Amino acid sequence: MSFNEKLQHLVEEALREDLGDGDHSALSCIPPAARGKAILKIKQDGILAGVEVAKKIFQYKEPGAVFTAFKSDGAEMKYGEQAFEVEATVHTILQCERLVLNCMQRMSGIATLTRQYADKLKGYKTRLLDTRKTTPNFRLLEKEAVRIGGGVNHRFGLYDMIMLKDNHIDYCGSLEQAIERAADYVRLKKPGLKIEVETRNLGEVRRVIAAGKGKVFRIMLDNFEPVQIREAVQLIGEDFETEASGGINLDNIEDYAKTGVDFVSVGALIHQARSLDLSLKAVPLSIHSTKWHEQKE
Repeated sequence: MSFNEKLQHLVEEALREDLGDGDHSALSCIPPAARGKAILKIKQDGILAGVEVAKKIFQYKEPGAVFTAFKSDGAEMKYGEQAFEVEATVHTILQCERLVLNCMQRMSGIATLTRQYADKLKGYKTRLLDTRKTTPNFRLLEKEAVRIGGGVNHRFGLYDMIMLKDNHIDYCGSLEQAIERAADYVRLKKPGLKIEVETRNLGEVRRVIAAGKGKVFRIMLDNFEPVQIREAVQLIGEDFETEASGGINLDNIEDYAKTGVDFVSVGALIHQARSLDLSLKAVPLSIHSTKWHEQKE
């Protein structure tokens, strides 16, 4: 499925969850034909994310909705600015309001935190990865927010990369056996699927180097201190990509980048991000009161 197909599914399910058998608040007091405008107001500084998602939400509900963006995804935003204006039926605006805000506030928080991490890596070769530590059924937009903020998306799920972590290796019996079985699986069933292997110490790094050449594309260095990362990177050379993971934060990320590691993965980009404050405010146009009274009678 494409991004847009996944997003449409997310929007459909989210609106179904929220609407149930109808938006009775709007149905009880707003004529169905009434039109209005609404403006997205920014109430907190940060990095804006979710503008294109908001457009798709409104136009999914009402294809004729007119959406005018004043700022783009990834732009710096300041308190008091406006991000976009939408003109549509009032019912559409009210039905989409909470979904749009929930998505954009969460996405903007993630993009803002990601940008803080990405800025620390300026001048280094090391790139910033996210993880699968995401909110169930919202991973699509959390990872999109990381991308908007300047990070790189790691695997999206269990299906788009083989990652042999400590539990896989322990259940399989040995690191070498796990690599061999994974390589056979790729050759027979999923040609082109990449294999990454997690290591817990320098001894395991040496074993992956010996057993994984031509089979493994990246070695993860899990919970290594920067001095150990540096030694591992020198051992590995150019035969494998390298990824540092575990215990990396804003205070120490540059220490890891200085080792020359290719990637650092940081689960905190998503699970430690705080939503930013945004609001959608109405700008009424017309209510068609005569038609509404006729319908009530």
